[in-house]
Amino acid sequence: MLKVAIILLAAADTPEGMGRMANALTTVEELRDAGDEVRLLFDGAGVTCIPSLVDPEQKYAKLFDGLRPVAAACLYCARAYGVKDAVETAGVPFADDFKDHPSMRGLLADGYEVITF
Repeated sequence: MLKVAIILLAAADTPEGMGRMANALTTVEELRDAGDEVRLLFDGAGVTCIPSLVDPEQKYAKLFDGLRPVAAACLYCARAYGVKDAVETAGVPFADDFKDHPSMRGLLADGYEVITF
């Protein structure tokens, strides 16, 4: 069994960013379906994807809904990008282990491989 943390750093406001978001979500789905231990972290501009992903009209909303149990968002970045309230409304917990950011060291120490999109 693998232990993998997928970190989405891209906003989905461009075709390139939308592709990175889609690839991140699909990779999490593949790992989860294979029985691997997986985490999905929204960090940097990636936190701005969350409000759209809870919109039922969004193409990837259903996929994201199934991945929500393994998702978390950077608290610092959610504040910085002005989406903290939207992330809370979406029911996505905050990852704030190190200075209000997710702890990369903590993930590595726990044996996670880290992949960024």
